[in-house]
Amino acid sequence: MSNNKETFGKTVGFVFAVCIVCAALVSVSAVQLKPRQVANKLLDKQTLVLEAAGLQDKAAGNIVATYNKYVEARMIDLETGKFVEGNPDLFEERRNARDPKKSEKLANDPAGINRQANEAVIYLVHDDAGKVASIVLPIVGSGLWDLMYGYVGLEADLNTVKNVVYSDHKETPGLGAEVMNPKWKALWPGKRIYNGKGEPVVNLVKGGADANDVHGVDALSGATLTSNGVTRTLQFWFGEQGYKPFIAANRGSL
Repeated sequence: MSNNKETFGKTVGFVFAVCIVCAALVSVSAVQLKPRQVANKLLDKQTLVLEAAGLQDKAAGNIVATYNKYVEARMIDLETGKFVEGNPDLFEERRNARDPKKSEKLANDPAGINRQANEAVIYLVHDDAGKVASIVLPIVGSGLWDLMYGYVGLEADLNTVKNVVYSDHKETPGLGAEVMNPKWKALWPGKRIYNGKGEPVVNLVKGGADANDVHGVDALSGATLTSNGVTRTLQFWFGEQGYKPFIAANRGSL
């Protein structure tokens, strides 16, 4: 009987020791890989910002160098539209949107995001002469299955679209996931966010937008809910609750 207890005790001890060693190895690996993970996340963001700004060709050789040469990341207060102090590289919209001290629960929530961070990072993109040639603005809103994250690049007039680039979504392949299709993304350049009254009327048109429709883009075939989500997201973020205060305050002065 004692031999059985001794054997059982040794087994439990061995298993416990293995668990401790494995936990230690996982912890050490996580700590060692953290800087690389942070760097890769930053590189992904820089790549997307350059694509939204139409600089992906220039960045073919070196993403980081191109980004550092042309892009200036700044933080703004969404309510006032004014620039605020902060480190754009450390800002995390998803984390801040969950923090009641750094976000607001939306009563009017057409984009379906529930809470909105009080601040945002915007990207001023300069030309070779140092003049602001375009601006890139992050967006987030509900698709069919979950939130969809992306970037909108605008010309210096803060109205004409350069590119719309989605980066993170859970939409259905072949349907809503067509937001990643280069053919659909190619429909965006030259479209306009606002009408003559300053209203954000950009939208996805079921059945296809008219060739003369400067505000309309073809909806995603077979993905009505995703298309509606994109429309609501864009109109929300370029409305009063989004970037409109910033755009109104800075149009013609950047």
